[in-house]
Amino acid sequence: MERPLTVLQVALHHPTQGPAAFAKVPPKLQLDTSPLLLGRGQDAHLRLMVSRLSRQHLSLEPYREQGSSLLSFSLRVLSRQGCVWVNGLMLRFLEQVPLGAVNRVAFAGVQMAICIEWGISLEAFVCCVHLSPSPLIYRLKAEETDDHDEIPPQQQPPPGGSGEQTSGSLGFLQDPSPTQDSALQPSPGGGTEIQPRREPPEEALC
Repeated sequence: MERPLTVLQVALHHPTQGPAAFAKVPPKLQLDTSPLLLGRGQDAHLRLMVSRLSRQHLSLEPYREQGSSLLSFSLRVLSRQGCVWVNGLMLRFLEQVPLGAVNRVAFAGVQMAICIEWGISLEAFVCCVHLSPSPLIYRLKAEETDDHDEIPPQQQPPPGGSGEQTSGSLGFLQDPSPTQDSALQPSPGGGTEIQPRREPPEEALC
């Protein structure tokens, strides 16, 4: 009896290079429980033609939590350059974070949305890749930065304001309104369908 596989629905967007950045990315691939590598190198499962990427930039790593019958996933940063934003959290080299059902990731100008559709197989999973013509992540203000250390001094929080977010960080990874959040929506037949947004605002993340 066939055991349904967990599916990672991955949407990719680059504001300047467009589909050319993802020309070498396969639309679908199946892996065992080894990490899925994303980067610029030939050994990457998802090979992105973006000069600012490392050969191995990040990995999506399946694991099984104790007492769970499903595969869970974490994102680990493999690049020593810059940083990776995951759901508004900044990660650096070798840091990792568990993924939820829907995740927004930004790195080196690339925007990525990851939706997990859980299956019952613990031996393998599938990754399906979609290219989005519209931005996947929206911000309220400030410029994106891949290097937290390069934020201009005027954007640093005032003394004593450690609890405030800086205007130069991606802590504002959120959608302006529910009506514009159409990148990841339930499909009529179940699961999740990735669709481009309508009328993205001018402040879409670069």
